[in-house]
Amino acid sequence: MKNKTHKLRVSTPGRICLFGEHQDYLNLPVIACAISLRISIEGNKRYDTHVAIDLPDIHNKETFSLNNPLVYHKERDYFKSSVNVLSRRGFIFSKGIDCVVKGNIPINSGTSSSSALIVSWINFLSQMSDQQKVLNPEKIAEYAYEAEVLEFAEPGGMMDQYTTAVGGIIKIDFHPNIKIERLDAKPGNFVLGDSQEPKDTQSILSRVKEQVQKVVIELKNKYPEFSLHTVREKDLKKYSDSLNDEQFVLLTGTIRNREITRKAQKLLTTHPLDHQEVGKLLNEHQAVLRDILKISTPKIDRMIDASLNAGAYGAKINGSGGGGCMFAYAPENTDTIKEAIEKVGGKTYIIQVDKGTYSESVEGF
Repeated sequence: MKNKTHKLRVSTPGRICLFGEHQDYLNLPVIACAISLRISIEGNKRYDTHVAIDLPDIHNKETFSLNNPLVYHKERDYFKSSVNVLSRRGFIFSKGIDCVVKGNIPINSGTSSSSALIVSWINFLSQMSDQQKVLNPEKIAEYAYEAEVLEFAEPGGMMDQYTTAVGGIIKIDFHPNIKIERLDAKPGNFVLGDSQEPKDTQSILSRVKEQVQKVVIELKNKYPEFSLHTVREKDLKKYSDSLNDEQFVLLTGTIRNREITRKAQKLLTTHPLDHQEVGKLLNEHQAVLRDILKISTPKIDRMIDASLNAGAYGAKINGSGGGGCMFAYAPENTDTIKEAIEKVGGKTYIIQVDKGTYSESVEGF
């Protein structure tokens, strides 16, 4: 019989963005929610410097040897980038790793499967390092953001990493510094609907982000006091002469989303929770995302309409858009709403608010 070996299991949730879609990279607040779909990594140290990662859900394996720094050989080489980020922070990896990655978060669908994977991997690696250090969720999120976004010069924000690491429902302020506020609302069930249309994250993020940032730069050059954080919607007309019609509409939508998020923050701290008001704000948010930011799709619109007709309080697209998922707020009539989304072609999951990343020791042979 072989000797028992110490194994570690790390589990991390996916996420939905309740309010503030396309705002985190503008340093505007968001409200996001960890969900009960998760990715786990289970494994142990080796006696050499080889890393072997089994990915049975996608019928793939990754292997590499621990050199410093690791050289990337593909786009978004996250397993290696995470090692590089931690190595730069003083972590030492003198032993390799055997591990298995499994999960049930829809891939490329706007529910942060990539961020959940990287958060799990950072959490796992830090404890597998020579330092055997258990990081707090905020530090895990910081390193995961660096490994996922900064390392590859991608256009995303920080919402995904912080939500999957911290868990629950959180409001994230990014300006002037990162600030996490846990909201203790108990909303009950949501129905997540996957359109099974691959989303085009990079082109949509680049388009929307670049457009809004260009507007901000132009207005700041002419009006130094202008700020997305403080400008009021009723005062936007002052700036209309400096923008074309498309820019003005986009700016108006951005500020409207900011105000919807602020209203939602207050609402999600009240007891009992007003389900109808939550649904109303979700629908207002979706109208901006669909009509102004133009990130929805005809199929997702049909899924949203079907859920509302079946009794959902509200529904919106989730994630960067151009495909991927929507979700319906369905603390009641959950099964009926699930069936309605399926009838128009969505793959559905009943989800609840869930906790953030965590680790546990397991015994293997």
